[in-house]
Amino acid sequence: MNLDEYMSHDATGLAALVAAGEVTPAELLELARRRMRQVNPTLNAVVIDTGENADIQVHGRPTGPFAGVPFLIKDLSQEYRGYPTTCGSRALTGLRETENALVTDRFLEAGLVIMGKTNTPELGAKGITESDLWGPCRNPWDPTRTPGGSSGGSAAAVAAGIVPAAGANDGGGSIRIPAATTGLVGLKPSRGLAPYGPQTGEPMFGMAVQGTVTRTVRDSAGLLDAIVGPNPLADYQVAQPEQKFTELISRRPRQLRIGYSAQSAIRGEPTAVAADAMESTAGLLTDLGHQVDEIAPPYDDKALAETFLTIWFAQLAAQVDEIKERTGAGDGDFEADTLAMVEIGRANGAVKALRALEKITTYTQAMAEYYRSYDYFMTPTLAEAPILVGALDTARPLQVGARLAHRLHGGKALLKTGLVDQMIEENLGWVPYTQLANLTGRPAISVPVYWTPEGLPLGVQFNGPLGSDGALLQLAAQLEEAAPWIQRFPAQKA
Repeated sequence: MNLDEYMSHDATGLAALVAAGEVTPAELLELARRRMRQVNPTLNAVVIDTGENADIQVHGRPTGPFAGVPFLIKDLSQEYRGYPTTCGSRALTGLRETENALVTDRFLEAGLVIMGKTNTPELGAKGITESDLWGPCRNPWDPTRTPGGSSGGSAAAVAAGIVPAAGANDGGGSIRIPAATTGLVGLKPSRGLAPYGPQTGEPMFGMAVQGTVTRTVRDSAGLLDAIVGPNPLADYQVAQPEQKFTELISRRPRQLRIGYSAQSAIRGEPTAVAADAMESTAGLLTDLGHQVDEIAPPYDDKALAETFLTIWFAQLAAQVDEIKERTGAGDGDFEADTLAMVEIGRANGAVKALRALEKITTYTQAMAEYYRSYDYFMTPTLAEAPILVGALDTARPLQVGARLAHRLHGGKALLKTGLVDQMIEENLGWVPYTQLANLTGRPAISVPVYWTPEGLPLGVQFNGPLGSDGALLQLAAQLEEAAPWIQRFPAQKA
């Protein structure tokens, strides 16, 4: 097998070749490493090499549905024994894991060969992947642009052909945003379906979930089958799927009623590409026999963003305090932007955070009412084309001010500057559609059915009701069949 042949297959296809004896896991691993050597110096997608363990795996003849397929895990909440989980932070570089995350174990049990860990922003706190520790990750469709975040390294690696799929997780869009920016499939599963732990309980009060980014829907279905299952350490158990997701996608969905909107209270009027993405996808869905209606959004995304960030800042403040206690790290081990968010979380106080948590019910009930009339809610995944690397950099004087505010516990002063509104407009303004699924715990999927006139991926997102993971994958499979995308490669293929 040559490199072009390797890159033309998804994970399911490569696993079939291994099972048939047409290629060995060692040969696939060497091809993946060759591709990584070609593109990673530019993309900075893979930041930790787990080469020794990968060699042990392939020589141990892995078994499972994805036996022998090269794979990457995210350097955040996907712990791997013997290696650090830096979460993109200098504060965590000195620690090595003593046990695997449960999701990592399930990747290994599926036969995936873990060859490295991927770039992520500090503590996953941004929708871009640009940490002080690892440096910026770049988009293979255009290296001047971001692959999004926080699973940006995983998405860039898959889109560039290093591996056919990679581990990811999603607390506010961190699977779907990178999938959209790089032309991949990204499913954010229902709350509680994919396992966390044993290192932590559910992050973000259950808003953050484990998953993958892939090039095909069948890979997304197969990998979800691999990681879903009872978790004896969980605080509760969700209903387990009655049928494998890989079996579900073999059937096409019934006629669906889908509402859509590109409107955003954060953005104002939709951008031309966001509106075009909706119109073109609505036309495709209509051709497939579905009823598609343009509607007013069933929730206020600006109010939702305020709720989301209030919770985000509170959990980040607690997380940084915990890391300091565990490692002895100081303020200098964290980025200025992280410290600013921490100080805002402290200034908001417990009451505001608890009230924000209570507001989640408002959005859950609004969407439950919406799903009485519609099967899914469709939006663009991104409000605009992937933004430039460095576009959200904080100016040096503001970084100095943020560190000073943190040292003086000046969070209330930061709040008076309008910094939160600025964060909503700048950091969420290009991705205002993804936080809904995290707050409500419902599944959502981004599929690459739209590219901008300049040839950049944008992504179209479908939000579904409680427990509709399999049904979303069915719809995605139908779209993939109608408008195939697997052979669309970025310019960096050669």
